[in-house]
Amino acid sequence: MKLLRAYVVVVDRCNFVIGRVVMFAIFALMAILLWSSISKTFFVPSLWTLEMAQFVMVGYFILGGPYAMQMGSNVRMDLIYGALDPRRKAWMDVLTVFFLIFYLGVLLWGGIESTSYSFKFGWERSPSAWRPYLWPIKVTICIGVALMLLQALSELAKDILFLVTGEPLRHQPEEQGNKGTGDAL
Repeated sequence: MKLLRAYVVVVDRCNFVIGRVVMFAIFALMAILLWSSISKTFFVPSLWTLEMAQFVMVGYFILGGPYAMQMGSNVRMDLIYGALDPRRKAWMDVLTVFFLIFYLGVLLWGGIESTSYSFKFGWERSPSAWRPYLWPIKVTICIGVALMLLQALSELAKDILFLVTGEPLRHQPEEQGNKGTGDAL
């Protein structure tokens, strides 16, 4: 049990810090889109703005996913789940998290294959006019999926610990006044 708690603390803190840092990428995205609008209006349109905005958005989304899962802000079907008591919710999460783990495992395997292809065959580039290298975004996707997989395992560990000890380790924003501090551990 101590090992599970240590795993939860390490993974949750790591994903919390990464999520809090990555949330500021929205400002980078806004700056890129603002420059795109200005350059199209007053100067020669920039070739790089559309793809760079897409790359920043992918990083923002994929690296922020584990943080969203940790904070409980992921989308779930509350039709049945919302009516369950905390113990039954934990059992439901234990049963369904294996589907997520399988999906993330397949996604990570495909991401690693795609990234290795990008490196193996001449540093793959985008077919656009700007022609950026694709390996940085592919590596970002692999890191994000790996962090999401670690967070899914952390959520599984939290549910197991709750079922065994009766102590909730999950971040409960509605119970903590929606502070979003992540200090529920």
